[in-house]
Amino acid sequence: MSLRYALIALLTGRPMTGYDISKSFSRSVAHVWHAPDSQIYPELNRMERDGLLTSVEVPWGKKGTKKEYHVTDAGLADFQEWMGSPLTPQRQRDPAYLKAAYFDFADPESVREQLRQQQVYWEEQLSMLEGTRAALVDRTHPTLAARLSKLTEREAELAVRYKVYAYDGLIARARTELAWIADGFALVDELYGS
Repeated sequence: MSLRYALIALLTGRPMTGYDISKSFSRSVAHVWHAPDSQIYPELNRMERDGLLTSVEVPWGKKGTKKEYHVTDAGLADFQEWMGSPLTPQRQRDPAYLKAAYFDFADPESVREQLRQQQVYWEEQLSMLEGTRAALVDRTHPTLAARLSKLTEREAELAVRYKVYAYDGLIARARTELAWIADGFALVDELYGS
């Protein structure tokens, strides 16, 4: 259900086609809620059917058209209700931690390679998150900039500060993952020698 609200959040900035939503989603909302196009497009159709979005046909290419989605008042009200409701924490489901608990079934070089792969992933994530945070702070992030143009200075300040807060959490998580991976390398070296 959170995909629905991630899409509404994205569309509060400006109306977009499905293609534009997909591109913008991958540059912003996907950092906090991952969803492939195979989930995004059907959800847009459901949301339109449920009255949370409307669409208009806009020109595309020489003779084609595409749907441009707009948040309805009902969609915005539903989003605000969701934002005001308490969040139920989700239980952990991370295969990296499951595998780490059973590394004793793997040879040391396999463990090191898995740790290296995780390390590369989290280093890339950290770099991307820090870059996005900087673009939020200086208000140049395209998705945010579109939304800010419609807000008062106070509303803009709130939007920026809360987004930066979210990214601070994501950055802290990436750093924690990297520290945990470093501990894993140290443990393998301790158990098997380097």
